[in-house]
Amino acid sequence: MNSTDNKQKIGGKYMFIFDLTNPLTLLLVVLATALLIFLGQEIKRSSVAVIPLISFLALLIVHVVQVSTLPTDYAYLAGTLYKCLAIDFLFILVTFFSYLWVDDLEAKKNNIRSIDNSLDWFWKEI
Repeated sequence: MNSTDNKQKIGGKYMFIFDLTNPLTLLLVVLATALLIFLGQEIKRSSVAVIPLISFLALLIVHVVQVSTLPTDYAYLAGTLYKCLAIDFLFILVTFFSYLWVDDLEAKKNNIRSIDNSLDWFWKEI
């Protein structure tokens, strides 16, 4: 495994891709996300649980910019970038619901009324 696995070289130039389709990278991202959500749930702080959500939103923006400005020399990377976009959306969905869940726990701990209790039926099922 060489040091340019996440970089694609053409004509002396590199294009960096944070490749979420790589199984090892995906495993590490899942573990880091789960640990941050678990930490937020344990200390009942939604600010900890929002960190992965913001990170995945930033990663989504990076991947969209890379797809939209993809040079023709790197056209073969389009499939990988589209898969990364799908994984980004999946993680955003999961971390958004996780953030809402931890926020609900924080509100109950501090006896604060949540702004919107429309998902109470969902949290009672979990």
